[in-house]
Amino acid sequence: MNQFFNSLATYNDVINTFVWTTLGLALLLFTGVLTTVLTKFFQVSHIGHWWKNTIGSLFNKDVIGHSKDKASISPFQALCTALAATIGVGNIAGVAAAICIGGPGAVFWMWVAAFFGMMTNYSENVLGIYYRRKNKDGEWSGGAMYYLQDGLGSKKGWKQIGKILAILFSIFTLLASFGIGAMGQINKIVVNIESAFRIDALANIQLYEGVSVYSVVIGVILVIIAGLIVLGGLKRIASFAEKVVPFMVVLFVAGSIIIIGVNYDMIIPALKAIFVTAFQPVAVAGGVTGAIIKKVMVQGFKRGVFSNEAGLGSSVMVHSNSNIKEPVKQGMWGIFEVFADTMVVCTMTALVVLTSGVYADLYAPIGTYTNDATMVADAFNSVFSWGNLGSKFIAIAILLFAFTTVLGWDHYGTKAWEYLFGTKTVKVYKVIHLIMIMFGALLTSSLAWDISDTFNGLMMIPNLIGVIMLSGTVMAITRNYIKRKISKNPQDIKPMLSAFEDIQTDAESNLDE
Repeated sequence: MNQFFNSLATYNDVINTFVWTTLGLALLLFTGVLTTVLTKFFQVSHIGHWWKNTIGSLFNKDVIGHSKDKASISPFQALCTALAATIGVGNIAGVAAAICIGGPGAVFWMWVAAFFGMMTNYSENVLGIYYRRKNKDGEWSGGAMYYLQDGLGSKKGWKQIGKILAILFSIFTLLASFGIGAMGQINKIVVNIESAFRIDALANIQLYEGVSVYSVVIGVILVIIAGLIVLGGLKRIASFAEKVVPFMVVLFVAGSIIIIGVNYDMIIPALKAIFVTAFQPVAVAGGVTGAIIKKVMVQGFKRGVFSNEAGLGSSVMVHSNSNIKEPVKQGMWGIFEVFADTMVVCTMTALVVLTSGVYADLYAPIGTYTNDATMVADAFNSVFSWGNLGSKFIAIAILLFAFTTVLGWDHYGTKAWEYLFGTKTVKVYKVIHLIMIMFGALLTSSLAWDISDTFNGLMMIPNLIGVIMLSGTVMAITRNYIKRKISKNPQDIKPMLSAFEDIQTDAESNLDE
């Protein structure tokens, strides 16, 4: 077994290096900057509008009310399901890993990735709504595979390329749903539960290095619970997500604020270290080099994408199920999704680590600290030390964060499977996904994480090519919306709601005001 995992790690490292340091990051940055410029910095210039139409509309029945239409879910359910998939291990262990590997400066590059990622995610969701269609079961189907096939594929000379990229994206999504959507998340759940709620009778029976009978028991329990939810389809996943996601985010942020508040005198030094070491990180051997700065940037961008998934084209598959007719309105939920995930939750985690003292030397050479697996738990224990309460709190937080991520990714994988093989066999995918959940409990921590990174990168490339090539369409849809809804002198022009005339006509007749 160990030989198999060692070989797997070797091949994965080769692919991971190519995807993340040669091609993926350049595409990711370019796409974010391009969509930001083309929409005239929409995330800033229209911050009041998108804020009002997202978090400011949560008491609107059209937003939080359940849709009776089998084909759709409410915008709030779509957001919660998307956040369920994005707010996961990356927000806790991922941030800690980024700081351990790249220093406090990695947090700055996470913010940069999130700022531009807001408009990447916005663009994905706009395209998702614009190119979505209904499947044979009457449910909306949208995602990068559809705007690659029908959007990119409609351009002269791009029909076959668009179809090939759509197929590749769907294949990579399936693989990613097994990595970030199963193995990586479950592995962190198992590690943290074993540490915080140790049962020696099970933990002491080792099957092989790093994996015990306790790991298997936890894995089996998680598979059973996940099966009961995902086999009920998107409606059941969305219903579960809208109940759990707000609760878990508020609870984690509240706990983080307490930690940061207790260590308030370290807030300014922590923020200073984030900005200084983003450009002046120090190597173990001493000195600052371009290679070290690049390493910090890579960690920030990589963990940022792992956390908020902007650029992957993943969350668009659930946003496309929203009952909203306006592509731009759903796009704005995409902006808020990245904001909530990275600017709020990830920042809370980073400040908890940097102010609590577990990362004692804020200007330590990169690589000095390696214990990222328990760093956040140790930080919480520094304040909530009674009965190991801090570690138990983080174990429960990771359980909720990671488990809801698994559920959200089950929907993404289902849509990818549906595109490749049709709706009749999606139950086959769900069974395979449940098996991969079990497999995640049996992997070593570092390998599960590295595989997830690789699958993310592979999935990202065809999606970003599509977003770049269709950025003109995003710009046109955005301008159309601004002229009709935001302009001081609203124009009575035909809305751009769908690429398909029949859906466009139906959407116009039922357009939400």
